[in-house]
Amino acid sequence: MRIVIFTDTYPPFVNGVSTSTFNLVNSLTERGHEVLVLAPRFTDGKMEQIGNVIYIPGIAMKKLYGYRITNFFANKPIKMVKKFKPDVIHNQTDFTIGVLARRCAKKLKLPIVYTYHTSYEDYTYYLVHGIMDRFAKRFVRTYSRDLANHMTEFITPSEKTKEYIRMTGSDVYANVIPTGIDFSIFKPDKIDQEKVKEFKEAHGIKPNTKVFLILGRIAKEKSMDVSLRGISEYHKKHPETDIKVIVVGNGPFREELELYATQVGLGDVTDFIGEVGCLEVPFYYSICDIYTSASITETQGLTFMEAMAAGKIVLARFDSNLTGTITNGKTGFFFTDDNSFVSQVEKIFALTNEQREAIIKEALQTVDIYSIDRFYENILRVYKRAIRKHW
Repeated sequence: MRIVIFTDTYPPFVNGVSTSTFNLVNSLTERGHEVLVLAPRFTDGKMEQIGNVIYIPGIAMKKLYGYRITNFFANKPIKMVKKFKPDVIHNQTDFTIGVLARRCAKKLKLPIVYTYHTSYEDYTYYLVHGIMDRFAKRFVRTYSRDLANHMTEFITPSEKTKEYIRMTGSDVYANVIPTGIDFSIFKPDKIDQEKVKEFKEAHGIKPNTKVFLILGRIAKEKSMDVSLRGISEYHKKHPETDIKVIVVGNGPFREELELYATQVGLGDVTDFIGEVGCLEVPFYYSICDIYTSASITETQGLTFMEAMAAGKIVLARFDSNLTGTITNGKTGFFFTDDNSFVSQVEKIFALTNEQREAIIKEALQTVDIYSIDRFYENILRVYKRAIRKHW
């Protein structure tokens, strides 16, 4: 099968959609399918094809993570897609590149599959800064509903996203397909232990140091400050415990978060690593004792599953979206406020080796349903149905 994938983020850019698309492309190509990816350039320059990726130039939106608005009226990308002779188009985004995907499908008379990754109501702040926010959210709901209704096939990565689409008023059939994870890259034998040793020495991590990892795009809606506040409260209550906080990622909230870490007394024990490539992410999971996130805007919670696949204890702020993945005390831990954050950390550090291993084992069995093989099989089934519907 020949598949064209349109996405607004792709490695080296790191976020959930980028990782999901990267995993999808790899799973398809490894099984003999031909894939062409269209993604925006994240540096200035002309349109060019590198390998199986066509990079399209655009204007950077500095206040929106540096995303680039591409020319969705451009005809050259459509000509390149036509030359590829695809069987189906898979659209992973909504605006600019997404509009180009829909134009391409219409012009070339191709079926189009759409994955709704992001609940954009959580991001209207960056465009309107609180002014007419209710109107902006209403517009997003209407836009999302109409978008879903005009696709050949529609995919959501979780039940939470499916429920959101239902809330917009759309009755489109939704294929719930969680993003697949390549578990092999998280296995301990894939991690360079010499590099781990060097990193720990460089960052003052001793054998008795407890390491908290916060990873992802550093943005307001990710609530990383909530995790830092919880760690700070634990540190105040247990000053005898040597701790280190590693923050991996970049984004518009980084400067504020660095300042906040100092304000809550974690400045000396918090290291901001910056953005890393998606293939480097397993390394950072390998060095932590607890992976924690307070985000409740995730459509699936990919980083939680990655941490579990890496054999790490997860401490997440409670979100109904995670109840199928995390069972409190069995496969991970939930917190709801600063007090419960502290009490859960105390429980985690009090675990015996046997108890910790039991939780890790149960977590690994839980995330097995998100294997890349299942992901591939589910996606391919949707592609075939889209092609049949378009005959």
